[in-house]
Amino acid sequence: MEASILLFIQEFIRNDIFTPIMVFITHLGDFGMIWIILTVIFLLFNKTRKIAYMMICALLLSLLINNGILKNSFLRIRPYETIEGLTRLIEAQSDFSFPSGHSASSFAGAVVIYKMVDKKYGMIAIILASLIAFSRLYVGVHYPTDVLVGIISGTCIAYFVVYMFERYHFIDNKV
Repeated sequence: MEASILLFIQEFIRNDIFTPIMVFITHLGDFGMIWIILTVIFLLFNKTRKIAYMMICALLLSLLINNGILKNSFLRIRPYETIEGLTRLIEAQSDFSFPSGHSASSFAGAVVIYKMVDKKYGMIAIILASLIAFSRLYVGVHYPTDVLVGIISGTCIAYFVVYMFERYHFIDNKV
């Protein structure tokens, strides 16, 4: 079923207009870079510094859990290596497929932003995270379940970090 979804995306959604956009979007998530940049911006202002600390914790936990533990436990091969006819649109990835680290880090960062800042900015972060997650399917480097588990993992990590900061009074107000 997952192969069918990826081949459907390749056949019916990929096109000359969306492809450069989706490749750009997928690279925004490389190494969690867009979320690291946002974290640095939050660090610059006293009003948002505590949110930056939360994002640092969420991104580090995501890296540890998803890229460090889960990928190296499940050892899932990338879909472009196993699905006949699937063409990847970016360079071959150097790690395992499950779960999607891009999706996990994106949702870890975006959900912290959503929970802690004005909802209109939070929704922009969630939309960006969703686009990064979908781009991983679009470019052919993840199975749908990789992305789904990455989304769930990143979201849970973000909620955990926000809860811990609020519970132990590391943060006392929303922006």
